[in-house]
Amino acid sequence: MTREAVIVGVADTPLQNGVLRDGGSVLQVQARAAKAALDEAGLSMAEVDGLLSAGTWGVPGPGSLMTITLGEYLGIRPRFTDSTNIGGAAFEAHLAHAALAIERGYCDVALICYGSTQRSESSRTLGGRAPTLTMQYESPFGMLMPIGGYAMAAMRHMHDYGTTGEQLAEVAVAARAWASLNPAATRREPISVDDVLASPMVSDPLHKLDACLVTDGGGAVVMTSAERARSLNSKPIYVRGFGESHTHWTIAQMPDLTLTTAADTGRRAMSMAGISHDDVDVAQIYASFTITVLLTLEALGFCPRGGAGEFVANGRLAPGGDFPINTNGGGLSCAHPGMYGLYLLVEAVRQLRGECGPRQVRDARIALVNGTGGTLSSTATCVLSRD
Repeated sequence: MTREAVIVGVADTPLQNGVLRDGGSVLQVQARAAKAALDEAGLSMAEVDGLLSAGTWGVPGPGSLMTITLGEYLGIRPRFTDSTNIGGAAFEAHLAHAALAIERGYCDVALICYGSTQRSESSRTLGGRAPTLTMQYESPFGMLMPIGGYAMAAMRHMHDYGTTGEQLAEVAVAARAWASLNPAATRREPISVDDVLASPMVSDPLHKLDACLVTDGGGAVVMTSAERARSLNSKPIYVRGFGESHTHWTIAQMPDLTLTTAADTGRRAMSMAGISHDDVDVAQIYASFTITVLLTLEALGFCPRGGAGEFVANGRLAPGGDFPINTNGGGLSCAHPGMYGLYLLVEAVRQLRGECGPRQVRDARIALVNGTGGTLSSTATCVLSRD
């Protein structure tokens, strides 16, 4: 490829108790993150000619035309634009689309943004909304959304493979241990497996501490060509491989409750990057619920189907373990502003640059990032490298 795509700037917005520290609308959130990421790269807003974003929770009307609204707000008239929204996996898909656009010369500087004020506006709920399209076949009958669908997948995994609540809890405990090393994380107090199991049951078998946080938040990623990056401030991170797919929206239509499309997107991303599982130094895996991590590890091939419970046992995912994931605390302990996928990319880049202080993974050279969206509906996987 004559124009190889690289990441040259990342930023996220500071939170205080899960709420935006500096307040503001979803446009202000994205504007602050965009400027911070561009400043880190040594680029200006005027140089951005590719704009990618997705709609946010609780923003009707203009929120469904986010790139248009955001472009107006930032004064950007893009040559390339993408408002793909496949839930939490959207931003890994955006990264792939921006990489392709840069490589083909559709744009030179791509800005990927996201912002949400769901916590401060108490807008994170699907309850009370009129069921439309295929949702009419589930929500009127009492399905809690989205946790109910994930609980069904967890129960099926338990039935098929003997997975236990203790094994699910290991994921939450590891996430909190990483968060304790991250001053920006929303929840940093230690928890144990017993604490997870003692927390209120929300949708059997998932407890409160099996579920992601509900916070505000936002961030930005800036990309350009490797050639352009040579004259910039920051160390470039290379986009080596990617894949994306989806299968369903309503959980009743999921082909297999214990297998996500990460089995396809991960294989394609790793094949494109020319790496094996042993080459991955750090993974950022979407953690909407603890079961999401188990299913994703299996689908990606880090362990056999049904083997994730054993794979995550004994602190393997936690600091000091041999498979570090979600090193900022992830969606379970750091933040979860409706759609978390952009945070996965930000943390992966910071790990590859060696900027993470006490939570830094030693000599991290290759990161795998996997986003999950909807009700285990979509996945997008990226492989990033510092070399």
